[in-house]
Amino acid sequence: MPLPMVPTPTKPTFISASSFSCGKIHLIIHEPLSLCNNSTITEVFIMSSENLWHYDKVQIGQEGPEVNVAITNDNISEYADICQNYDPRYTYSSSNTKLTAMPSMALSYAPLLRWEIAKQNGFIAYEDSQTMRKQTPFAKCEVKWQNPVIAGDTIRSTRKVHDKYERRGSKFVTFEVASYNQNNLPVSTYYYTCIFEYSKGQRTQREFTESPAFQNPFPPVSSTTEKLNLDHLAPGSNMLPIAISESEEIILRHNDFRLAGGKRDSNIHVDEEFAKNNIFGTAVNSGPATLSYNAQMLERNFNIENIYNGGSLLMRAITPVNAGDRINISGTLKEVSTSNNITTYTGRISGENHLGDLVCLSDFIVSV
Repeated sequence: MPLPMVPTPTKPTFISASSFSCGKIHLIIHEPLSLCNNSTITEVFIMSSENLWHYDKVQIGQEGPEVNVAITNDNISEYADICQNYDPRYTYSSSNTKLTAMPSMALSYAPLLRWEIAKQNGFIAYEDSQTMRKQTPFAKCEVKWQNPVIAGDTIRSTRKVHDKYERRGSKFVTFEVASYNQNNLPVSTYYYTCIFEYSKGQRTQREFTESPAFQNPFPPVSSTTEKLNLDHLAPGSNMLPIAISESEEIILRHNDFRLAGGKRDSNIHVDEEFAKNNIFGTAVNSGPATLSYNAQMLERNFNIENIYNGGSLLMRAITPVNAGDRINISGTLKEVSTSNNITTYTGRISGENHLGDLVCLSDFIVSV
């Protein structure tokens, strides 16, 4: 009995990937495929062998490992130098045997380590994926300070998922990182929000422009730099401004400065090829780096002791900061209130690059 004739296809069937999420590759078949039961399929799913920590698998309360970090004069001084904060209080000498850490160092001695949170809960973070690797970049961060950190301290930090939410089609996850010294006194807590899924795919890159020459911060922030005159402040008063330059060298040094968790050699801050396929389309500085510049704005205007005594800073990233940018940071007081001989100052800080683009907005609270 002769075999039935099989018609020769007139054109090949093409398959393309339409989305990459939830640990699956979603394929769209451009021509229906005929099956042996005369039915057809136009979509297939190929399961990834990786148990990816995508947004739907993130749960509030998921915890990461505790981390202990020894604070030394050397790492305090190195961090300040990377942040371009040349205040002598952060430089070791015989007159200051134990340095006090910059307030923004909270994000270094108690790092987020979101990939470790994923790992402890049985997942693989997008940053460590072999098949669907991408970045979950900085959106905003609020830091609350309780006590100063000095050389000789051992800082224990805990980390967990604090919140998750959707806004205008994008998906965000907020992490809480709390840190304590060797006496179990709380020193800082911060709430770090990452973009897990960006609804618009990729931001439009700005056109190339010539960058201004790199300059040191102006004015140099130090204990002798003029502070705000707190006796003549009212809502609407301007804060004293600063300007800071960003460079490729500084971005690399921020990336390499790791007190826990190990160095990350490939991310959107130091790997241009990887960055091209992520939200910003190019390498940018890190959110914590920009936050450190905003925290220096507080040091420019208030004594560090007041910042550490219940101060807080909430910074939102608006426009990426690129190597070559000159960031001009200014601020305005919004409210001044006094209770029980304690005066509390709240205000708004904004940073603009040399092109006039808004790069960050911050709200702060400092009590004196």
